Amino acid sequence: MNTQRIIPCLLLRNSGFVKTRRFVDPVYLGDCFNTVRLFSEKEADELVILDITATPAGRPPNFDLLKQLAGECFMPVAYGGGIKSMDEMRRLFKAGFEKVVLNTEANRNPKLVEEAAREFGSQSVIVSIDVRRKVFGRYEVFVNGGRQATGFDPLAAAKRASDSGAGEVLLTSIDRDGLMEGYDLEITRRVADAIPVPLVACGGAGRLSHFREVFHDGRASAAAAGSLFVFVGKHRAVLITYPSQSDLAREAY
Repeated sequence: MNTQRIIPCLLLRNSGFVKTRRFVDPVYLGDCFNTVRLFSEKEADELVILDITATPAGRPPNFDLLKQLAGECFMPVAYGGGIKSMDEMRRLFKAGFEKVVLNTEANRNPKLVEEAAREFGSQSVIVSIDVRRKVFGRYEVFVNGGRQATGFDPLAAAKRASDSGAGEVLLTSIDRDGLMEGYDLEITRRVADAIPVPLVACGGAGRLSHFREVFHDGRASAAAAGSLFVFVGKHRAVLITYPSQSDLAREAY
């Protein structure tokens, strides 16, 4: 069985899922419960749900909604967005989530990653790092939904995350988000080589061969995608899909 995972990444905005381009211009995808059910029926490897409004709005996770969503998932599911405390993480695990995703708060308070890894185990803690490519090819970490520059180098951020106990790093290219033109293999490879924990690449998948590229050339352990699984055709009509295992074996690995 192939151990490289291919993971739908769903962006939660209020009570519905959306898809962005370069972290802006969200397109509504439909009812969040129906979307999760479809990915469950299609036997996706895992699922990542990221609330893109929680942190910018300064509010906690919507626990009532998330508990209902977790009840629809028949695969491992991770949640990120607005998490600031151990108590919030305990509530998420109790609701049925297998993993938590820390982004802005991991940058502000790396000790929280250490505490979470110690209590829940490293395998349950993902640190998410959003990056933009700056002038002269330099990469920079952004937080708060891509709104705030940190001045931090992504390799240093990834090393700090793994040193703090994170079991995985989710690396998202803001520049590639939603464009469906392929992953940023350069930064993916550099970060993957710099850390001892699995790297999940995100941002840019537009066809199944992009997974093969990011696994082999980008050295990612897993690949997350959004647009590829929710849009079809040049007009980007909304259609929830997930490839069959035979298609993945032939084109993605």
